[in-house]
Amino acid sequence: MNIPNNAAPQLSRPFKRVPLIREVLADLDTPLSTYLKLNDGPFSYLFESVQGGEKWGRYSIIGLPCKTIIKITGSQVEVTEDGQITTQKEVADPLSWIEDFQQQFDVEINHDLPRFTGGLVGYFGYDTIGYIEPRLKPKTPKPDPIGTPDILLMLSEELVVFDNLAGKLYIIVHVAPEEIASGERRLNELEDRLRNTSPRYRPVVPSRKVEESDFISGFTEEGFKAAVEKARQYIIDGDIMQVVLSQRMSIPYQAAPLDLYRALRSLNPSPYMYFLDLDEFQIVGSSPEILVHLEDGQVTVRPIAGTRRRGRDE
Repeated sequence: MNIPNNAAPQLSRPFKRVPLIREVLADLDTPLSTYLKLNDGPFSYLFESVQGGEKWGRYSIIGLPCKTIIKITGSQVEVTEDGQITTQKEVADPLSWIEDFQQQFDVEINHDLPRFTGGLVGYFGYDTIGYIEPRLKPKTPKPDPIGTPDILLMLSEELVVFDNLAGKLYIIVHVAPEEIASGERRLNELEDRLRNTSPRYRPVVPSRKVEESDFISGFTEEGFKAAVEKARQYIIDGDIMQVVLSQRMSIPYQAAPLDLYRALRSLNPSPYMYFLDLDEFQIVGSSPEILVHLEDGQVTVRPIAGTRRRGRDE
């Protein structure tokens, strides 16, 4: 939906949010430089893709700092808007609460742009399974040395969709139907920053050689072996067919979080690369495969796990 300046979009029916879209030539920019130009606060993100390890995917998505943040730990829901807590309550089913929350932001789909042009962005932690399968919920709270929410979602209503193939980008701002004029002013402001701002590159901290002994594991060797035996017994008992036994490894890090992403995208370009700045912590990743994808009622699940032959003839 290309909306010219000072023109209201013609919608097929009343919607609760209206996407205002500005097309900008971007043959001299990159997704990373665009993120650096427009990112002026936390709760922002960058999604990129490399196909076949050598060709950039068509679209990259740059999420500008989000105003509305949802944090859920256990059954406690907290919503902040512009840094102020607006909702704080206990709910019986956090996933149903999120679904109801989404209904406030009904937006017409633009089929000329990629699937995602705004909405909730963030993560669902491993313990989220307890909301779906109560038997897997710990009877007593487990130690949480990291102290992050089980679920953290950002309401992304200002973003840039970067079309790597066409050398152009789309600035997208979602507003209420009665706020078209202020939305147009915001588009003008973002376009001006994009054209007249230089990327704020920070000096990269010189790297040093990392030894295996520098990493700190959350498992002792004895504890890890015991977990392996427990997993084997679950398989023998028929409770599970496959298990991915993992351990968290940590190491002191002094450089900027975005430098880690820049190094990762250089060393391991992948179809799913992501950087999320969640204020108190950041998430950086580069994955060759999706975990789960839902579109038009069709679910695709592609878990990543190592494989091992089950016998001499396999």
